[in-house]
Amino acid sequence: MRKIYVREVTDTIAGLCLQANTNLRSDVQKGLISALKRESNSRSRKILKALLENARCARKFKLAICQDTGLPYVFVELGQEVLVCGGDFLKAIQEGIRRGYQKAYLRNSIIAHPLKRKTKPRFSPAVVHVDLVRGSKLGLTVFPKGFGSENKSAVKMFNPTVPQDRIVDFVVQKAREAGPGACPPFILGVGIGGGLDAAASLAKKALLLPVNRKNPDRLLAKLERQILEKVNQLGIGPMGLGGKTTALGVNILTHPTHIAGLPVAVNISCHALRSADRKI
Repeated sequence: MRKIYVREVTDTIAGLCLQANTNLRSDVQKGLISALKRESNSRSRKILKALLENARCARKFKLAICQDTGLPYVFVELGQEVLVCGGDFLKAIQEGIRRGYQKAYLRNSIIAHPLKRKTKPRFSPAVVHVDLVRGSKLGLTVFPKGFGSENKSAVKMFNPTVPQDRIVDFVVQKAREAGPGACPPFILGVGIGGGLDAAASLAKKALLLPVNRKNPDRLLAKLERQILEKVNQLGIGPMGLGGKTTALGVNILTHPTHIAGLPVAVNISCHALRSADRKI
């Protein structure tokens, strides 16, 4: 049994908060560069150049890529042979979020009660998902999810008999409805299967996959291509000002489901798709 102390968890999470919020993921940056090469609309090209320059400045000066530093999500892969020692594991994660956001001067965006909304915004708590995996390592991923795009996300409980093009149409419609308000170009995470909660979780986890990933499942790869092509035909373009690039990528994750259902969730990310991870 390998021991990992909570102080290391806190320190790691704090560092990942800074990294995620100030360093645009390399796959997203490559996606923006590729979009710039394809784009012929002069206004859209200016926007894409501005997004890349914004990312460069954020990285250089250790400033937030976006003023909305999101609702922090922490995805944990806890090895079965790991023993977390020296305190409360979940409290250590939340303390890391608090320290990281405070040290990096990131915006307070979290309120204690979703309905009363009377408390002063603060840095935490984050939403934490823990998966038990084989091995003796602890994987930590910090994913600050901005709410301009989060508010445009959706889940639909389809009948299991619907044709697959209805799923494609659903995702494309959600992108159309998101429009400029979700700060395109988007990255679309799609979860299919499980129950309502599982589909939504899969859709969010799909956003952690590389934007240029090739799905090993041929059927899912085909659906991803269809969705991406149709979304980019909407003409919304970067920041809603028109052009060829409304989305940079689409990733689909699935889970076995009940014979009577077909849950589908779409989680939309803005162009500033931010996450950082580390294994201890």
